[in-house]
Amino acid sequence: MKILVLCTGNSARSILLESLLNHHGADVVQAYSAGSQPAGQVNPHAITLLGNLGHDTSGFRSKSWDEFGGDDAAPVDIVITVCGSAAAETCPMWPGTPLRAHWGVEDPAAASETEAPAAFAEAYAILKRRADHFLAAPLATMDRAALQKHLTLCGQIA
Repeated sequence: MKILVLCTGNSARSILLESLLNHHGADVVQAYSAGSQPAGQVNPHAITLLGNLGHDTSGFRSKSWDEFGGDDAAPVDIVITVCGSAAAETCPMWPGTPLRAHWGVEDPAAASETEAPAAFAEAYAILKRRADHFLAAPLATMDRAALQKHLTLCGQIA
C-alpha cells in the first residue's frame, strides 16, 4: 500500500509521518511525503528527533508533490494531509482516486527555537498514536469503505 503524506512545506510534519509509517509499517506500507510549496530543506529539529528515536534519516529531503503527480508517477493508494486545522494555512489537495484523510497537526516549525524541541516531540507523539492505530488494523483485508472510515478515525486521535 503506497501512502503519500502532504503538507505545504514538506519539512516537518509530513516528514515525521512518512518516517513513522515506514519505520513501523515497512512490511505493510510504503510512505512518501511531499509539499505543495516545499521549503527546500528538512527542518533540522525533525532530523534530530527522528535520529534520536532510531529512525533512518539519510534519505529525507523537502520535495514537491509534482514528483508524485506526473503521468509517469506510480499511483498512490492513500493521501494524508497533516496541515494543522487551526493554523492559518491551506492544505494541498490531491487529484485522482486515492483515499484521502486529514490528520492535522499544528506546525512545530512555527515554534520558537527554544520551544521547537518540545513542539516537534508533541507533533511526533500525536502522529505516532495515529500511525500505530492505523497500522494495527488488518489493512490488507479491509475494503475501500472500511479503510476510508479507519483513516478518518485515525485522524481524530489526539
